[in-house]
Amino acid sequence: MTAQDVEHPAVRRGRTARQTERLARSMESLPYLTRKLAPVEVISAEGLALIEENADTLLEQVGIEIGNFPEAVEIFRGAGADVDGTRVRFARGMCRQIVQATAPHVFTQRARNPKRDVVIGDPYVVLAPSYGSPFIHNLDDGRRYATIEDFRNFVKLTYANHTLHHGGGTLCEPVDLPVNKRHFDMVYSHIRYTDKAFMGSVTQPSRAQDSVDMAKIVFGEETLEREHVIMGLANANSPMSWDYNMLGSAKVYAENNQIVLVTPFILGGAMAPVTIAAAATQTLAEALAGMAFCQIVRPGAPVIFGSFASSMSMQSGAPTFGTPEPQLVLFIMAALARRLGVPFRSGGNFTASKVPDYQAAYESAISFMATMQAGVNFNLHTAGWLEGGLAIGYEKFILDADQASMAQAFLAGVDLSDNGYALDAMLAGGPGQHFLGSPHTLANFENAFWRSELSNNDSFEQWESEGARDAAVRANERWKRTLRDYEAPPLDDGIHEALVEWIDRRKASFPDSDV
Repeated sequence: MTAQDVEHPAVRRGRTARQTERLARSMESLPYLTRKLAPVEVISAEGLALIEENADTLLEQVGIEIGNFPEAVEIFRGAGADVDGTRVRFARGMCRQIVQATAPHVFTQRARNPKRDVVIGDPYVVLAPSYGSPFIHNLDDGRRYATIEDFRNFVKLTYANHTLHHGGGTLCEPVDLPVNKRHFDMVYSHIRYTDKAFMGSVTQPSRAQDSVDMAKIVFGEETLEREHVIMGLANANSPMSWDYNMLGSAKVYAENNQIVLVTPFILGGAMAPVTIAAAATQTLAEALAGMAFCQIVRPGAPVIFGSFASSMSMQSGAPTFGTPEPQLVLFIMAALARRLGVPFRSGGNFTASKVPDYQAAYESAISFMATMQAGVNFNLHTAGWLEGGLAIGYEKFILDADQASMAQAFLAGVDLSDNGYALDAMLAGGPGQHFLGSPHTLANFENAFWRSELSNNDSFEQWESEGARDAAVRANERWKRTLRDYEAPPLDDGIHEALVEWIDRRKASFPDSDV
């Protein structure tokens, strides 16, 4: 290596400053994205219609088993369903008609900061972080159980990240807190450490109600009657059943005019048949029953049609990610949601890898590309997913969010304006003439191409002289710097005091429990 191979520190600092300034301009945070790219369709309208017909057959002949929730059985009976004990069956088309009659096609979830309100439904796209992991992973600690401090850290990282439009919900499970009370600290963290829209608890209906009550303190009880400020995720107990905790929590959100994300969780070969069309059919049937329930409870309550489908290793039974089959299910479910007329949730940066390695990168890239192409409106698990969802990774969070930042450019589609065609620039150039100094290039170069904030495109010598850091190491430095630089958004003192007082009083009203 010669002296000429090593860049002078002052030159490097100037180059870095210019890069940072350009990135800040080209990657300004948007409250949500608008998809101009047409969604990919993988089967015909006739094929989709047959899946809908088969889902109706399932609902009519098999029905939905309602676990330990007699009230839900009676709610369905009152709407005209056929009830036999805890089994509820539906006349053909009944669930679809209920959903289409009152469920909104598009709605807004208010954030504490009005500039961060998100619009959910076509043609809009909202990206949210990973959800539900009991473990965390980073380069410093490896894999360990998550704590409330980790939860706060991921709230702060989400708040500081320009790619993620929504605060998400259970970013990780803080296992250092009692099971029956940790939701207070989690929802409080979303309110205190970010001003983005967020999700509440669903592990029991009482915890869902606590989440809604906390939102009422922040936004005002009358606001919740008119607007939507909090979201709950309800997973079906596949196959073809809904239990008390999930459906009961969905009832709490719906009757309070808040958002219910209704998502069957399908592991192909375990909770549904192994074939793609069958998994899509069962997903549709389960989701229709859940969404119809919400509309019966409160017509017009906002729902999101969710789909989570994974393949599995037929040798070990472990979930697998980044494989073709779940991506095809995703495309089909997105098309079915459009036909139904409700917003759609699916996709993410999925991987079964335990660390942010090559496997994590390619599995996540395949999963997220399908997410963009299918036409997903609300994307949970955009950043952080590791180990099949058992862990959320600090470095993986940063790497995923960086990759997901390309969605803005990808979903914008192809520019067909005069500037996009650039005919004048090509006419002025001529054969053999480069475009580096072209007025068109100079006018567009800052925003011509998506730029990664983490990828390294330097020469080998320059990369080596600066420490030969791989992507995970660079991400490790990024999340630590982000947390050091974090500044909390403002929160009205009176609201904060009332919230803390309410939480303290509610916590003191019943004993700690780990169930």
